[in-house]
Amino acid sequence: MRLDRIIVGEVRGDETVDMISSAMLNGHSGSMSTGHSNNPADMLHRLETMMMMGIDLPLVAIQRQVASAIDIIIHLGRLRDKTRKVLAIVEVLGYEDGKIQMQTLYEFREEGCKNEKVQGAIVKVEELVHRDKLLAAGYPA
Repeated sequence: MRLDRIIVGEVRGDETVDMISSAMLNGHSGSMSTGHSNNPADMLHRLETMMMMGIDLPLVAIQRQVASAIDIIIHLGRLRDKTRKVLAIVEVLGYEDGKIQMQTLYEFREEGCKNEKVQGAIVKVEELVHRDKLLAAGYPA
């Protein structure tokens, strides 16, 4: 049996090495996982830290692996009215100038409150740069 996708629940520690190195960078394009952070940039920093817990590599090597493995980050958050919304969809562009480069594709823009509920919408900010990677993984871009 050949696996097309690997979906991993939340990673919190050194198992991140297996998720990044063994699943996402080993021919299983389109794999998914979850994690907890305050924003997409913090998620990348958490992944770096968790990988350092499980493998003895220089930070730059870990950052390059993370940048190569992760294509898209979807950030869900809780608003002040206690509802959860997609707050941002971010594309990981790669590793350059000593850090992982990202761009926001979509972001939640608040438009006020109505009946004590936050009103707003997710709006497009930028175009997807690496459309070819999603097409290769079997996702229509």
